[in-house]
Amino acid sequence: MNDHFHYLLQLGDNALILSQRLGEWCGHGPVLEQDIAMTNIALDLLGQARMLLSYAGELEGAGHSEDDLAYFRDAHQFRNVLLVEQPNTDWAYTIVRQFFFDTFQYFNYQALLKSRDERLSAIAEKALKEVTYHLRFSSEWMVRLGDGTEVSHKKMQTALDDLWMFSGELIRPNDTELRMAEAGIAADLSAIAPLWRARVAATLEEATLSQPDNDWMQSGGKEGRHSEHLGFVLAEMQHIQRTYPGLEW
Repeated sequence: MNDHFHYLLQLGDNALILSQRLGEWCGHGPVLEQDIAMTNIALDLLGQARMLLSYAGELEGAGHSEDDLAYFRDAHQFRNVLLVEQPNTDWAYTIVRQFFFDTFQYFNYQALLKSRDERLSAIAEKALKEVTYHLRFSSEWMVRLGDGTEVSHKKMQTALDDLWMFSGELIRPNDTELRMAEAGIAADLSAIAPLWRARVAATLEEATLSQPDNDWMQSGGKEGRHSEHLGFVLAEMQHIQRTYPGLEW
């Protein structure tokens, strides 16, 4: 149960924290259409997080609901990758972060369709329909801005260079993922990694962006070692429930 529980936390926390980050764009998007699109993607991710954390709570067997896991864990108890907690900064950073994550999610959920965990497979089937749109959205923006004006190209390259070191954690398995993959429950990241790299490389080429040659990658999020940014995300997300536990609308 412990590995199974923590694997579901990884998946759920990725979706939850990125949803919170994207929600920060609500009312602040560059144009109304993209403002609404980003908010809808945030809601899709929140829905995925709810399914995964609800299932995780059931497996844990401690009576914790999806809300308990979202609002009453501290930063070191979250298992999301470092990438998703990085600040929005500007539209370029948001798109590059989203593209890296969407590409991973697309191949990860495809693999999870074959999971021995039938409930996780069903969650993946539902989520994959949403993630397919997410990847199309972020890929199109990568090309549009990368191969756009001199200014947009420069902003995208800067975001790409800065966020690249957080991308490797997506496709580098930790011990939990290795054991869950061996059990036929988790996706085999060694099979996903070349697919992720090929899709990213092809999109960067189309966007006339240069892939960084730095192979050193940040890690630790899957084990609960996070950047300072997660604390600020959680402070805002958890404030009401922490102040008024059990509050209902």
